[in-house]
Amino acid sequence: MHTSFDAYFNSLRGKNIAVLGLGVSNRPLVRLLLRYGCTVTGCDRTPREKLDSEVLELEARGCQLRVGDTYLDGLSAELVFRTPGMHPDNPALVALREGGAKVTSEMEVFFELCPCKIIAVTGSDGKTTTTTLISEMLKAAGKTVWLGGNIGTPLLPVCNQMQKDDYAVVELSSFQLMDMTRSAHIAVVTNLAPNHLDVHKDMQEYVDAKKNIFKFQSAADTLIVNGDNALTAELVGNGKTRFFTRLGKTDNGICLNGAFLCRDGVPVLDKKDILLPGEHNVENYMAAILAVEGLVDDETVRTVAKTFGGVEHRIELVRIKDGVRYYNDSIASSPSRTIAGLRSFPEKVLLIAGGYDKHIPYDVLGPEVCAHVKKLFVNGATADQIRKAVETAPGYTPGCPEIIDCKDFTDAVQKAHESAVGGDVVLMSPASAAFDQFKNFMERGAYFKKLVMEL
Repeated sequence: MHTSFDAYFNSLRGKNIAVLGLGVSNRPLVRLLLRYGCTVTGCDRTPREKLDSEVLELEARGCQLRVGDTYLDGLSAELVFRTPGMHPDNPALVALREGGAKVTSEMEVFFELCPCKIIAVTGSDGKTTTTTLISEMLKAAGKTVWLGGNIGTPLLPVCNQMQKDDYAVVELSSFQLMDMTRSAHIAVVTNLAPNHLDVHKDMQEYVDAKKNIFKFQSAADTLIVNGDNALTAELVGNGKTRFFTRLGKTDNGICLNGAFLCRDGVPVLDKKDILLPGEHNVENYMAAILAVEGLVDDETVRTVAKTFGGVEHRIELVRIKDGVRYYNDSIASSPSRTIAGLRSFPEKVLLIAGGYDKHIPYDVLGPEVCAHVKKLFVNGATADQIRKAVETAPGYTPGCPEIIDCKDFTDAVQKAHESAVGGDVVLMSPASAAFDQFKNFMERGAYFKKLVMEL
């Protein structure tokens, strides 16, 4: 029996609990609360006529639904589980707190109850790949690993299955971290750049949210940060702080010495053995190697590097058609991530970009497009901003790159296909979120792959 887990949920029996957001991640939580005899109200903006069968099944099990545009009006509860996408200062949450409700989250409670060591990763780019690499290295070393968080799997409902000697490897977004009051035993911050400014009040709030991944660490814990990134290089943990740098040198972490990734001066991995393309993946490996330091031997690290093919939607080779390589980089929802994708190829690419506007600056993207792109296909809400960033970049001359306006995502893929010739690379790396045309980046990536396979 998992004593603390049972004690916590038994203490909620009979309480009035509201779960805000009935997406995939919160549904197991609702089932768990119902199983422990809680009175659960599930709240979601989706109108009843658009609810899927799984949500209606929750209602049949006893969850009271509040749905539609007025789903938060007059809501009262003793305990509220906030969905990550809802700002903690949302007026409805403020009113609930003023009414005596305690506001928490699935991830906050998981951190409280988790019986094993937690390794957590955040950052603007590289989170999922780094998190997955850490998990793969630990599993290859024979450890029992629980992978989840922002990567897609809620961990609280399976917390009672975890053992003391297991490892929970968790990807955390700024939204999940905003009101966290606990930190990971090993915390990784891959990098920081402007992102999600459509939700955060400003860049400072975004950075402060990320800092919660290590803010509450003890002296026995470890923080791992990117020494090449101006915002992360200055971060200092309460315990040990370790650095990874691809561009400089460090005697406190890992850096490049010629072609080798060297930890504290000792070669660990040859760059050529990393199957994933791109210098940003060298950085992801550096971060992961430090995260598993003392837990995974170097030979196991090298085995993973030679065999790990990457995570879906991250510079994923979809197809080679008539000598043209088509890559799905749908995860690239910010300029910095698209820049990393562009730098992964030695040749100039045909770039499909544009999408939902997160109110982040695009000026940094312009020079990189000029340097790495021969044809740019723009679509979506950010198309004009991306065009302007390129046309005002110092290296731009009319037609270099050629910029093609597309009516939508489908049109962009079709026009890129029509323009490509043997030897070309077509890279879908939007530098924007997907929400103007898709539910999320996964749906966008899956649709891109469908279109490419139908060419």
